[in-house]
Amino acid sequence: MNNQRNIIIFCVLSLLMVFGSNFLVEKFYPQPATPVRNAQAAAQDDQTPGAARHSRDGGLVDPIELAQEKRDLVTALATPGRIAIDAPEVAGSINPVGARIDDVVLKTHRETVEKDSGPVRIFSPDGTPAQQFAQFGWVGNNVALPTGQTVWQVEGSRLAPGQPVTLRWNNGQGLLFTIRYSIDEFYMMTVDQTVANTGTGAVSLQPYGFINRTSRTASTDSFNLHSGPIGDFDAKVNFDLDYDDVDETGVATPEGRMRWVGFTDIYWLSAMIPQANAQASGDFRALGHAAYRADMIYDAVNVGAGKQITRTTQLFVGAKESAVLDRYENAGVPRFGLAIDWGWFRWFMYPIFWLLNQLYALSGNFGVAIILLTVVVKALIFPIAQRGMASMAGMRAIQPKMKALQDRYKDDRVKLQQEMSKLYKEEKVNPLAGCLPMLLPIPIFFALYKTLLVAIEMRHKPFVLWIRDLSAPDPATILNLFGLLDFTPPSFLAIGVLALMLGVTMWLQFKLNPQAMDPVQQQMFTLMPWVLMFIMAPFAAGLLLYWITSNILTIAQQKYLYSRHPQLKAQMAKEREDKARAAAREKAKG
Repeated sequence: MNNQRNIIIFCVLSLLMVFGSNFLVEKFYPQPATPVRNAQAAAQDDQTPGAARHSRDGGLVDPIELAQEKRDLVTALATPGRIAIDAPEVAGSINPVGARIDDVVLKTHRETVEKDSGPVRIFSPDGTPAQQFAQFGWVGNNVALPTGQTVWQVEGSRLAPGQPVTLRWNNGQGLLFTIRYSIDEFYMMTVDQTVANTGTGAVSLQPYGFINRTSRTASTDSFNLHSGPIGDFDAKVNFDLDYDDVDETGVATPEGRMRWVGFTDIYWLSAMIPQANAQASGDFRALGHAAYRADMIYDAVNVGAGKQITRTTQLFVGAKESAVLDRYENAGVPRFGLAIDWGWFRWFMYPIFWLLNQLYALSGNFGVAIILLTVVVKALIFPIAQRGMASMAGMRAIQPKMKALQDRYKDDRVKLQQEMSKLYKEEKVNPLAGCLPMLLPIPIFFALYKTLLVAIEMRHKPFVLWIRDLSAPDPATILNLFGLLDFTPPSFLAIGVLALMLGVTMWLQFKLNPQAMDPVQQQMFTLMPWVLMFIMAPFAAGLLLYWITSNILTIAQQKYLYSRHPQLKAQMAKEREDKARAAAREKAKG
């Protein structure tokens, strides 16, 4: 009865794990939701948008909003006089009305895995469903200043590396305002704000910059994937604030000196970096209707008659590519590489990510790189696995002596422990040695899991055949006939080819292990591969590829080690025969 009860409990816990993992996967790998309203029904609703749905990549999800964004962009980007942005990684335009950088797309990153899906859009003009833009200006008292409606005079028609663009505006009261934009070969713009005083009296002004965005395009925010306000405050990158926090306070001002400030999604970042030798503060503001603003404002500067003052700000708008962020950090932007939310264990994860990138550079395929990474890990822990197998063989050999001690000292636990320790020492075996080969790969597994979540280098990277994105779940599942049917099953039933291979290889691996003495443990090990098959099915294909490769290598390793320890293999065979005979006797009695 006890065994049956324990097996039932294990099955119930397994079901909870399956459905619980489905909930967590929805958080980590959310898919765009299918709208339940048609366009006609939506038109009858009020104009207040409903709750936004978010995807892992970010961007608009609702088809109605997507259609509206497409229409609005045609109108907004047709504004005459726009200044083209044309850099190796970035394209778009600057609006001379308000001097707004409000049109930025990334040339080398596609919206979806489809090659014709178009570039990822980061910035969209004010008023569009996906609005996000940057603006630079000045605040001051008793002086005419440029606003969001100011029409600037433009010098230069195209912003490109080595080709800056200058915007000028004269307030007619003795002040000439100039904004000069330049851009590098990646994602960084440099904005020089200059005010020249041609009048007779001094003026006090504060240069500022801000990034305005809607949270409706934000990527999914979870406990280990930050999306929202971000910045370097008090010599550390602040991941503490989300959009709800800013809504609650209206204005959120992290403590400490600000080194850069902006907004982040899982893969994308927009941030302002103030001039290094100038004092500036930063905060985040809720503007209502899912709109937010990151502010950067310099301390007031006095511009005397016949003088001019310049403040230089860098504006990053682009992808969180680790090598690019590190390049900017090395050039003087503090902790910019940590804008990627590696988490607490980045000291361990980053070397794994580095090795994976090196293997990718060698092989040209991230799937092959993951396989090679698994081989490297297995090779490194093979000596430990070999010692563990030898210890396991020794443990199996002394089991009769252990059983005798347990019978002799069954009423004296202290004495039993002493005698068991003495036996281990005399026989030179370590009961924990067999656990090490199983425990050591766990940090590697977690590091790869996090890398697949946050590293844009893994986004949309194919492997072979139907695996077109290693950072997304296997799209070919049994229930949709491996992609032949236009049907997406619930994630906990999305058993694909990789998940099936995971279950089979883990079952084969468990079959090679010595059988547990406890019948309940035997049942648990029998069910575990299939439980894990359901749990892991919705996770990234690259993660399953790693685990499958690890299982195959472990099976080969076990067969080799059993050949080195034939006594262990023989004893396992004998135990199976004894259990089979015992089961037959029980059946005959029944």
